[in-house]
Amino acid sequence: MLPILALRRNESRLFLHLVRLRLTAMAAHYGLLQIEEEQLKSYRRSSRLASLDVFRGLCIFLMMLVDYVGSIFPIIAHSPWNGLRLADFVMPFFLFIAGVSLALVYKKVSNRVDATCKAVLRAVKLFFLGVFLQGGYFHGINSLTYGVDIERIRWLGILQRISIGYIVAALCEIWLSCRIHREVGFFRSYYWHWFMVFSLSAIYLGLLYGLYVPDWRFEISNPTSSLPSVNSSVVYIVKCSVRGDLGPACNSAGMIDRYVLGIDHLYTKPVYRNLKECNMTNSQVSEGSPSWCHASYDPEGLLRWPI
Repeated sequence: MLPILALRRNESRLFLHLVRLRLTAMAAHYGLLQIEEEQLKSYRRSSRLASLDVFRGLCIFLMMLVDYVGSIFPIIAHSPWNGLRLADFVMPFFLFIAGVSLALVYKKVSNRVDATCKAVLRAVKLFFLGVFLQGGYFHGINSLTYGVDIERIRWLGILQRISIGYIVAALCEIWLSCRIHREVGFFRSYYWHWFMVFSLSAIYLGLLYGLYVPDWRFEISNPTSSLPSVNSSVVYIVKCSVRGDLGPACNSAGMIDRYVLGIDHLYTKPVYRNLKECNMTNSQVSEGSPSWCHASYDPEGLLRWPI
């Protein structure tokens, strides 16, 4: 009887030991599954849209191409005023990339307030980075001076315009998106976005064609000029008195920049000086050119399309 009891005890111990081994194996397997799932989740979080990255790289290549080769082949450089050339696609492409990235990042927003704060902070950083790079702090590669005159700092530029477009698109994507695309369709689920697009376009067209542009004047420092001067500055007068003009001299976009930003805070070397009317010689506008050829004009001003 005793040997039988001892055998049963050994069998029960062996059974418990096998159960423990089985549970240990299951726990280890479950732990490995958890690790694999966490790695998969982290991989999905860190994965990027390859096509968007490729397109971004092509845009950077295009930007360098038009910057350095455009001086040799003007046909690919920015159009002086009317027309569309290869260089005019660079900024719209970057804005398109920013918009697609926003749609991917804010596809599922758990905390809208936190997402808004992060978007605003990112836009502010981008804006002031643009002011630092394009505001006039760097005087040229042949100059050892550094700093800027606050009375002539350029407030708007490429990065500033991208930051403005970024924050507007981000706020629309965070607060106006309806998360019911499959139920009501693509267009109806984004009806607030369409409302914003048509509203901004209507405001833009109304200001562009509806504002009256009077005659305006400006001064530039040029004591060697033979033109009438006041305090060693040459005074130029631009005759306008029109409404809805789309030329470089009398458009309402330039008038808004002059009133809001100030003519001293605009871009001092606008590309429209390459027009035949301005008679550029050795990167200088001749005195016989129209008065508006000497004026500053910001291609990334307040009332501008992206190009």
